[in-house]
This record gives sequence, structure tokens and C-alpha cells, in this order.
Amino acid sequence: MTGLFLTRAHLRRDAPATALARLLVPENPADRVVASHRLVWALFADSAERTRDFLWREERPGHFMVLSARPPEDPHRLFELESQPFAPLLAPGDRLGFTLRANPVIVAAPSARGQRGKRHDVVMDLLHRLPAEDRAAARPALIVSAGRAWLARQGQGHGFTPRGDEAVDGYDSVSIPRAGGRPAVFGVLDLSGVLEVTDPAAFLLRLAQGFGRARAFGCGLMLIRRAAL
Repeated sequence: MTGLFLTRAHLRRDAPATALARLLVPENPADRVVASHRLVWALFADSAERTRDFLWREERPGHFMVLSARPPEDPHRLFELESQPFAPLLAPGDRLGFTLRANPVIVAAPSARGQRGKRHDVVMDLLHRLPAEDRAAARPALIVSAGRAWLARQGQGHGFTPRGDEAVDGYDSVSIPRAGGRPAVFGVLDLSGVLEVTDPAAFLLRLAQGFGRARAFGCGLMLIRRAAL
């Protein structure tokens, strides 16, 4: 993993950003996800041929963290940007505090030969296994167990082990409008805790690529820091 940059980006408080605040930062959460997606893309859309090579998350309305393969550029002067190279030196056994906003899914076995397995939200997958009348009461515990189990599976393939008791804060469903079709709906979990690095190269590679799905819409970026001993 080389050439990454970690950026704090927040909208300026002077014109033109302030004059466009209602458009740039809508109050409705789903509308804000779409607007934020376009805003962050504007920092990297230097040519029509570009594909997404960055991850981002909203810290609070108008404030973002971005991990990218190149420094952002702000031709419209909408943002205050603070960028620095991101190249952590890690060794097996290192412990890191982390936060992660993710769209965690599992891939179900295909129903017929030659077909691809469908992706399912990990929380809804567990809930739908229960009788409908039991789901409301079981939902809080299932959110936590589904989030922790998914994170453990991520670690098995990507060079880390969660150290237990990860916080799983809420479960939100986000609906993204699509022209001429049904909206794209996905679930979002916020996870935090401590992990232990087992394979630094594998972990850093996945960190750069992101965890889970919906990475274009503010999911998948894991933020890390050295954990207190």
C-alpha cells in the first residue's frame, strides 16, 4: 500500500458554500448522503474517465474524513482541506482502536447452478429467520451480534482480530433514489473497539479498499489509532 492520503474536509463558512448550504447539506439524512456523495466526488473528479479511488465518511453534516490514492483538489473552493500522507507502520500484535461505518452483507448460496448468490444485509438476514412477532424484541441484541460476527469474519480474511466487546451503535436504513427504478436501500452500522493486527500487509490492503458495501455512499472507511496499552 503506497501513496495514500488522509484528509479532513469541511465546507467553508464563507461564500459560496454558505449561500448554497441548504443544497449542499440537506436536513433529510438520505438526501444528505446523496449530496455528500457528489460533494466528495467533486474533490477527485479531475477527468471524466476517473473511477473512484477514495473512501469517505461523514463525521457530521458538512464535515468529512477521506482516504484517497491522490490528494484532493478543490477547484470550486467549497472546502477547507487538511491532508497528510497515510502510511502507518504496523507489526503483528499491534493493537489499534478503530471506528468503522459499514454496510455489512453476506452472500447467500445461489438458488441454482450457474447463478450468483444474492447479497443480504446481515441484520435483516438474522431478523427474517425469526417469527414476525418476535422480531421487535430481538432486534437490539441481533444488531450487536450480527455486527460483531460480521467484523470477526472480515478480520479472518484481512489480517486482524477484534479483541472483543466491540460497540455496535445503532442500525440505520438508507434509501438512495434511482432514476426510473426502485431506490437502493442498504443498512448501516457504526462499529468501534480495539483490534489486533495479525498480518499488517493484508490489513493495510483492505483498509485502503474499504470494508463492506456502499463505499461510494460513505461506508467502508475504517479509522484507526494506536490503542492504549
